[in-house]
This record gives sequence, structure tokens and C-alpha cells, in this order.
Amino acid sequence: QVQLAESGGGLVQPGGSLRLSCAASGTFPSDSAMAWYRQAPGQSRREWVATIRSDGIIQYGTAVKGRFTIFKDNANKEVYLQMRNLVPEDTAVYYCNVNFWTRTVNPRNIEFWGKGTLVTVSS
Repeated sequence: QVQLAESGGGLVQPGGSLRLSCAASGTFPSDSAMAWYRQAPGQSRREWVATIRSDGIIQYGTAVKGRFTIFKDNANKEVYLQMRNLVPEDTAVYYCNVNFWTRTVNPRNIEFWGKGTLVTVSS
């Protein structure tokens, strides 16, 4: 069973920076992708923030592109999200995600989630 533990959330002023960390434990394929999502207060849907694939391909959501950076430490199974120039609209619970496709005749996408860490951007 894969477990993900996020950390690094907190209160930050607009224009500030914050780095989130996600430590993964358990076994999952080396070709898994790792990602960050967020869910703003009062919203029922989680918004995709960024993904880093095992081949190094990185993608960002439109709202964070140019301000956030995702990177990982494969040896320690950790993924990070460096956030800069934060704005109040970035306030949300941030979730770490690991996902991969099963190597079966009919591949299924398997994903695991952390419990989230709250980021509040306010003066």
C-alpha cells in the first residue's frame, strides 16, 4: 500500500513563497507519475496543479505556470512543489498524488492520494 504524506503548508503573505513536500512510502512502479492537486475552500472539485513524469516531462496548470515548480527526489521518493509569487487565489488544500497504469491486457489507472496540507495566502 502506498502512503503519501504532505507537509510545508501554512500562512503566507501575498507575494511570498512556500515549498511543499510529499514523502511517499510503499512500493509503486518506477514509471509512476507524481502530481500536485489543490482544492480551494468551498469548492468540490480538485484542481490539477502540476505533474512530473518518470521520463522527466513536467506539466503545469495554467493558473500556476511560471510561478510554481515541481521537482522530485527519486532516491527518497519525495516530490516537492516550490511556490512563488503567491496570491490569495492560491489558498487551498494541496494534495500529493501518485499514479500509474497497470501492466495488464486492459490497463487501469491506479492512483494514491495524501491527506493534504493547507496553504493560506493572506495579509
